[in-house]
Amino acid sequence: MVTSLKPVSATTSDGPVWQGRTDAGERGDTRRLFNVVREVDAHVERPESGAPVLLGFACDAGVKRNQGRVGASDGPQAIRRALANLPAHDIACLYDAGDVTCEGDALEAAQQALADAVRRQLDAGAKPVVLGGGHEIAWGTWQGLRAHLDAQDDRSRVLILNLDAHFDLRTARPGTSGTPFDQIAHACEAAGLPFDYACLGVSRLSNTASLFERADALNVTYVEDTEMQDRHLEARLAQIDALMADVSHVYLTIDLDVLPAPVMPGVSAPAAYGVPMPVVEAIVTHVHRSGKLRVADLAEYNPRFDAQGTGARVAARLAYRLL
Repeated sequence: MVTSLKPVSATTSDGPVWQGRTDAGERGDTRRLFNVVREVDAHVERPESGAPVLLGFACDAGVKRNQGRVGASDGPQAIRRALANLPAHDIACLYDAGDVTCEGDALEAAQQALADAVRRQLDAGAKPVVLGGGHEIAWGTWQGLRAHLDAQDDRSRVLILNLDAHFDLRTARPGTSGTPFDQIAHACEAAGLPFDYACLGVSRLSNTASLFERADALNVTYVEDTEMQDRHLEARLAQIDALMADVSHVYLTIDLDVLPAPVMPGVSAPAAYGVPMPVVEAIVTHVHRSGKLRVADLAEYNPRFDAQGTGARVAARLAYRLL
């Protein structure tokens, strides 16, 4: 069973989702995101053109199929709670269009529902940021972007920029959290489109030799985590600029397991080494400012393994940079 798009409940068993500190007695602008968020029914309401829109993908099916630690289906709500209390600053309005919720193993239906939701927001001129959920989110997000571009007969190149410790190029089917970019590669081939995929932060100790071979066969641009440290940032930003120069659109997907385990404990596969948070945030901000970013998502946050809420705050900070 899959719920195509369910509005976020104002109150859950853990209390209100969008709530935070009130500083009404202080001078100046004291608004926080919970003050400016507007929950919308995406089936009947359209956000303002150019506005940031949150979508959730409450799904564990792909992680379970991939033999990972389940719990990422609770990620979207936990990230929202962490976002709620952040200061609004220049964000005048933030829309929340609810969650695509996957029940049981209905992964393919959930991914299609997510694709439809992403396409609706893009068609409306909004800027969707999708909160996962496992990295099976990528197959849904990309399909939504592709459907939006196809409707405009836009066959220009799309850079898929993945910040991730894993290639997620597994070839086994049915799809899992480890297969989305191989699924995209096949879809691009079938449509006669280039597969412009860059994976930054790859861990050599988290990917088998066969996955490196698959990446090479697909001409994937990849950088290992050992070359993604603070001292490499200038070179990485230049590399990303070169990649973006050759495309018209960018889809940014962030698997939070790219970060070191002490920074991001709440994922299915915590990283022993990882890419430092300042590097990840600088890349996210740089891509956001490029003018070519069309859609972004954050994957794999699992609050069951984040007892102190550290990972939720990290995920919220990166989501904030995309808003």
